[in-house]
Amino acid sequence: MPLLLALVAILSGTLLTYLYDEDAQWPARLCAGACVGLTALGLIGFIIASFIGLTPLSLALSTLITAAPLALLTHSAWRERVRFDVRASLRWLRRALTRPTGQTTWPLVLFIIAAVLFWFVFDRAFFMQNDQLFTGVENNLGDLPFHLGIITGFAHGDNFPPQHPEFAGARLTYPFIVDFIAALFVRGGASLTAALFWENFTLALALTGLLHRYALKLTRARAAALVSVALTLLSGGLGWVAFMREWLEGGRSFFELLAQLPHKYTITFDGVYRWGNAITTLLVPQRALLLGLPLALVVITQWWQALAQGEDEGEQTEAAYADERGRKKGKRRKVEKKKSDTSAPAPTLLTSFPFSLFPRAANDIPLRRMLGAGFIAGLLPLAHAHTFVVLMVVGACLALLFRRWHLWYAFFWIASMLALPQMWWATRASAVHASSFFEWALGWDSGQQNVLWFWFKNIGLFIPLLIAALAWRRREAVVPKRLLLFYLPFTLCFIIANVAKVSPYLWDNIKVLFYWYVASTPLVALLLVRLWRMGSKAWREMNVLAGLLPRGAAVLLFLTLTLAGALDVWRVASASEEQREFDAGGIEFAALVKRETPPRSLILIAPTYNHPVFLTGRRALLGYGGHLWSQGIKYETREAEVKRIYAGAPDADALLQQYGVDYIVVGPLERAAGPVNDQFFRHFEQVGNSGGYSLYKVARP
Repeated sequence: MPLLLALVAILSGTLLTYLYDEDAQWPARLCAGACVGLTALGLIGFIIASFIGLTPLSLALSTLITAAPLALLTHSAWRERVRFDVRASLRWLRRALTRPTGQTTWPLVLFIIAAVLFWFVFDRAFFMQNDQLFTGVENNLGDLPFHLGIITGFAHGDNFPPQHPEFAGARLTYPFIVDFIAALFVRGGASLTAALFWENFTLALALTGLLHRYALKLTRARAAALVSVALTLLSGGLGWVAFMREWLEGGRSFFELLAQLPHKYTITFDGVYRWGNAITTLLVPQRALLLGLPLALVVITQWWQALAQGEDEGEQTEAAYADERGRKKGKRRKVEKKKSDTSAPAPTLLTSFPFSLFPRAANDIPLRRMLGAGFIAGLLPLAHAHTFVVLMVVGACLALLFRRWHLWYAFFWIASMLALPQMWWATRASAVHASSFFEWALGWDSGQQNVLWFWFKNIGLFIPLLIAALAWRRREAVVPKRLLLFYLPFTLCFIIANVAKVSPYLWDNIKVLFYWYVASTPLVALLLVRLWRMGSKAWREMNVLAGLLPRGAAVLLFLTLTLAGALDVWRVASASEEQREFDAGGIEFAALVKRETPPRSLILIAPTYNHPVFLTGRRALLGYGGHLWSQGIKYETREAEVKRIYAGAPDADALLQQYGVDYIVVGPLERAAGPVNDQFFRHFEQVGNSGGYSLYKVARP
């Protein structure tokens, strides 16, 4: 069942790309289709489950509605186009394997490396070992239990309408669609570990393909697109300097140190390095971004193509596919002409359903692109709110720079129609205090450090190289004028995040900052490729020294930008660390809670980040304060009341009745959090005891 859900969503999303993306090749359609299809499945499934619960019937209905685009294949034109594109992709893959060229081999190598890398990383992100649950990504330690609480709340806790898993009674406003998709897989029969792994792995592969296509569209340079993907995924700062120092002064060989890296090199608790690595710091722990970023890349790519005004900025690989289609059609016409000189031309998608219902969109390809971009952007508020806000702000700025008003009207109209109901639903009766989301804060998370020095340490020479790429106007500009104008609005992401706090937790500004970085990497990649080609030209002219210098500089600069990130990713993939989330006793107790309590039970637990109750889907009166504070929820009053209950204060019984607590947990985490009055709990019925935890039932008057 989980496999069927995923396949239906991915194939439906892939087929929808034909409505707005005219010239994409099949692999790019699959990447976009995976993100769009899974998001649509999540939203459709959530709406249905909100009325009838997450049941086999709701799973079936969600699958059926998500599969609706597959009905387009009943039309012969659609079947012919899809059949041809699939065959063209298979021929391309065969040529890449049997007759490799730079045009075919390097994108394939990039995708294979990314697949292997993500396999090992996400295999370590959440795994079972010796009947205990672990994470091998240090930054995932606190985030993982929170996401598990959301997933199990949907899958096992009947949490509809969804309440916050760590603050019962408050509406869940955290973007939860990525977790609801995992809950669909769990409800369909997958284990928690399998559901998270396959969802993460699928989205990460899609992200890789979409990053490559996005950079290729903007730069029109295959080498720059490959470099841009590497710069994005292996982002980091100058932390590799610490690695070199440890190697030279630590008494261990290079390979011994590499085999057991002692710490992270892109983000540290002393505040020196705060940027982190895209994979280990953002994509693994910040699960919503893993869904929001690829969706944003689809939108931005469609913007770029729609605003091209018919210019040929397509990928060379796609142009090759177009040539193949032309050759194949030419051969077909010759065969058909022999059969009959009056043969009708083959049907096209532009004359088929549903374009026949919207003749203007059928003939206006930029309009179709903007309608598709608006549809995808409209899916984002419950998927990743920060991404949605970034797209709306950047889109408004681009509309002023590229004044094709009918296109922007179409984009904002359809995006608003889909987004506004989600925004209204998420913000209605919310416990989030909006005032905690804004405050002046210069220099992002630099603290007392010099801001310029802070940024240099955190992303190295990236900003100087970006400035050089923008300023290079000798002979031929590195960044063409139209690309420069398209890029400018993204600088607002950097400026705003460096002057104001846009999240209660200042570091979370990176959810905005990272979009500036993603927009900048193709430009820096263009500069590195320009340096390399300068060396190639000098090499061909037999000037060896003049050829080595720019090539060596390009390689050295690339290494300084990616080495720290590569070290952190390797640290995860090589299993150099692991952090226990839930021990065997806690997992055993979670099974007892699921067995002995109704799904929507309200349970009093210690306010810690990794309580076993988060594995059950039951609501907690109060969870980890760090999570709640970072989401703008004021929890201090309830925290004091929880402490009074466990201490057996005179008003403890009244507080239990006030909040409607159904069960109380007393275990090692509760005793570690503060004083526990065992005498007070003796007048409650003990439902069960397992793994050192006791579960008590609160009687109703």
